[in-house]
Amino acid sequence: MHHRVSGSWPGHGIRSVTVHDGSSPGRPAPGLRRRDRHGRGLRGLLVPPEIPLYRSRSERFDDLVLMAVTQLEPRWEAELAGVEFAVEEIPPADVASDDPEPVPLARLDPGSGDAGDSERPARAARIVIYRRPLMARADGEEELGELVLDVVVEEFARLLGLDPQIVDPDYPGDD
Repeated sequence: MHHRVSGSWPGHGIRSVTVHDGSSPGRPAPGLRRRDRHGRGLRGLLVPPEIPLYRSRSERFDDLVLMAVTQLEPRWEAELAGVEFAVEEIPPADVASDDPEPVPLARLDPGSGDAGDSERPARAARIVIYRRPLMARADGEEELGELVLDVVVEEFARLLGLDPQIVDPDYPGDD
């Protein structure tokens, strides 16, 4: 499953686009009961879809990435315009990383090509955030939000060739 976060979000320069793996979330799998043993329908969420609690875990994670990018936008709007943010469940098995972490939390794919070259069209730089490794390291929604922000800042700083504290003065230092 793969999610892409890019484009424009109402009031901001970002939008969330989710690409599903082809399974239909609204249709029950064959063999699943539609009613409980008392003949009533199975209970679902008791919250209407327009209420934030209805959002799935992956949708809430996408929102955390959007919020992290939005925090950088006032200061780095021009630089962010050429960057695409994506969310993947886990890193590919063959990703070689020079990072000392055993499981990478994100990946930077620098852009390539030239916008004026028709044979090699320009490709935007892309920052891929891995959802499951980040969720495994966090002890709750608030800590997950902080961790996502730190990873977005680190990868964006790496793209720009800057120190993360220059990108975000609130980034925790090496104390």
